[in-house]
Amino acid sequence: MPARKPTRASPIEERAPETIERLSAAYPDAHVALEFSNPLECLVATILSAQCTDERVNMVTKDLFATYRSPQDYLDVPEAELAADIRPTGFFNQKAKSIRGACARIVEAYGGRVPDTMEEILSLPGVARKTANIVLGNAYGVIDGIAVDTHVRRLANRLAFSDEKDPDKIEQDLMRVIPGERWFDFTYVLIDHGRAVCVARTPRCGECPVSDLCPSSLV
Repeated sequence: MPARKPTRASPIEERAPETIERLSAAYPDAHVALEFSNPLECLVATILSAQCTDERVNMVTKDLFATYRSPQDYLDVPEAELAADIRPTGFFNQKAKSIRGACARIVEAYGGRVPDTMEEILSLPGVARKTANIVLGNAYGVIDGIAVDTHVRRLANRLAFSDEKDPDKIEQDLMRVIPGERWFDFTYVLIDHGRAVCVARTPRCGECPVSDLCPSSLV
């Protein structure tokens, strides 16, 4: 007998592989949108991206990265000056504090080099697993998990890949559903789909390539 075609009512084990395959085909060039040229820049850009569009972050970091080239550079200016430099990204006072805290730890504990293991990078102030996964994967090719940003969280819930709200619990659920070799690239597939089709307020389910597999579909 031919294999049963999965539907939105199928168990996750049956829906997930087809969902992953179709979405991946829809976004073959999915990749991180932040612009950077080294691990430190990746870390700073990721911190700045919280509650801010990647486009705006890239506008700010174009000048920022020309001025601040090392962790020590972020420590050598008053915190208020750094905050002013990153002001367009929003929440600039807290972000400046996080960047300086992370840089201080990098200088004191890691000789000025952004660490390349999950345990070490999580020791940096202001760095949680989302940021850690983005930096490790993009800067070092170290894949330890799935970066759960606002888009990934929304799609994980809508696709019923996870019913959790906490990013770390969502990540654990996704890691059970998505094959390990796809953790890195499929993160950006989900992000692109969340930006283009499965938007927050009114998802465009009629344009979605996995609408028939999605329990939250409106069509």
